Amino acid sequence: MIRFNNDYNHGAHPAVLEAIARSNSESFPGYGTDGACREAAGLIRELASAPEAAVHFLVGGTQANCTLIGHALRPWESAVSATCAHINVHETGAVERSGHKIQTACDVQGKLNAHALREIAEAYRDSGVQEHITKPRLAFISSPSEFGTIYRKAELEELRAVCDQFGMYLVADGARMAYGLGAATADVTLADFAELTDAFWIGGTKCGALFGEALVVTNPALDEGFRASIKQNGALLAKGWLLGVQFKALLEDGLYFALGREADKQAMRIKEAFAAASVPLLVDSPTNQQFAVLTEGEARALGEELQFEPEGTTAQGGRIARFCTSWSTTDGEVDALVAAIAKLRLR
Repeated sequence: MIRFNNDYNHGAHPAVLEAIARSNSESFPGYGTDGACREAAGLIRELASAPEAAVHFLVGGTQANCTLIGHALRPWESAVSATCAHINVHETGAVERSGHKIQTACDVQGKLNAHALREIAEAYRDSGVQEHITKPRLAFISSPSEFGTIYRKAELEELRAVCDQFGMYLVADGARMAYGLGAATADVTLADFAELTDAFWIGGTKCGALFGEALVVTNPALDEGFRASIKQNGALLAKGWLLGVQFKALLEDGLYFALGREADKQAMRIKEAFAAASVPLLVDSPTNQQFAVLTEGEARALGEELQFEPEGTTAQGGRIARFCTSWSTTDGEVDALVAAIAKLRLR
């Protein structure tokens, strides 16, 4: 069975495994205070043109999100996100468990837009009962979004302007950062994220690493005591060098960005196959996630040959199916999916 249901169904890129193997006989200090983490952090600062940024390595995305948000907010403050945001639907209330409400705004193709953020900020400002409601203090975005769409630089600038006006942080979940940066239509770089957000993270788990995320904090106010928050949240890895070794392998020769571009190219083949078979797509995604709207029969037929992720139904009853490519997706796997899609025209 060929898996297109997620982008973390293989171990790690061979270069990452080789780097870990080479490091295995070495001895390191713990908790990310080693040379590998320092070198990887230096690469990230260089790539992001952010020489003063703090870089922290965590094992997974949920740890990165709930640690950062819990650290940034006071008890009466809340985070604002798109309705479909990972922190709102796929993290089992991790942020709420830390005592912080998530305020959701209707998303536009998976994205939080500046207009919706401004409305929430203005509603708090004008409420007259501020002691009775949470204060929106942090705007949370995912890049790419949960629907595979990407933020244009102008959209990030608009969000930044609202955050500056209302004294809010802007943070970006980058679990699939490689695939967002690799999109043919992308006009945002790591340097743009460093300039326009207070913190963002670079995903490794879904982008070629065995595990790990690199959290980049560009606002010094957010970094004070942050390592203590990581520890308090059970997210400070004793064998932290394993994270540094992996990110160094992914970033030092541009491998991370090449893997993202290749996965996106494979996804475009899938996108074109659905178009040729007259199967509609839920959104126009330029990244590794493609969302097809299938009939019951089409979903059943494709499910006989490969795995995809069911994502509910449309208002008209169509079956939404997510197909993910990744750093490990092969030509042969995509060939098989494209052939299966082509058969739908004959049914």
